[in-house]
Amino acid sequence: MSIRIILLAVCVFFSTASITAQTERKKTNRAIDLSGSIGKSQGTGAISFIHFRGVGKKKNFEIGAGIRFTSYFAQSKYFITAPARITSGKTGPAVFFIENIKANIDSVLVPSSQINALNLSVNIGYHISRKFYAGFNIDVIGVSLGARQSVNYINRGTAVNSSVKPTAFNLLLVSDNDIGTLNSEFFAVYKVNQKWSFKAGYQFLFTEYTTATKVQQIPEPNDRFRNKVSAFLLGVRFQLN
Repeated sequence: MSIRIILLAVCVFFSTASITAQTERKKTNRAIDLSGSIGKSQGTGAISFIHFRGVGKKKNFEIGAGIRFTSYFAQSKYFITAPARITSGKTGPAVFFIENIKANIDSVLVPSSQINALNLSVNIGYHISRKFYAGFNIDVIGVSLGARQSVNYINRGTAVNSSVKPTAFNLLLVSDNDIGTLNSEFFAVYKVNQKWSFKAGYQFLFTEYTTATKVQQIPEPNDRFRNKVSAFLLGVRFQLN
């Protein structure tokens, strides 16, 4: 066997090993995500820690559990009636497909919103290639904090003074059945290197305040009011292992 053939075989071996190493994925991995969005008179920032587990032979598909801190801020935003039994006249999964009953919806005008939510999240992702990754995540349960402040409760054009605080308990149910402040993202990731990635996508965020008293009385007493945020997001991901 000639030296040339031996050298060629060695080169092929190491090239193949290098490609295999690049495409081989770990059974579990951890990452930190930073993301933010800016909309009309409002914005969000979020940081997440996620523990992923690969699924399947190639581990291209991942599921994970995480913990996310989301901070929402806004100026002069209307928060509308939140409970599904009022907005849709029903509860349960069916409310996702039912339009709101406009006559049942009142609002509170919050001059300066600041809600901080700490939630456990579910995360799903897929490695499209070595460089591209797509994913989805959603908050499931947690707590929210923020200062109490004065607001105007608005009913049929009439304003009444009241006060609000962020709804303390957050829980994912379905659509308007949800309680509190919950964040979710659809996104794509471009991997710059083994550690850093750029992230871009779409955010859907429920934020919620509770009034000091049940200011809404028709069609039933209510003290929960919600704002829904839809916005494009940008961020980065840092791979921990």
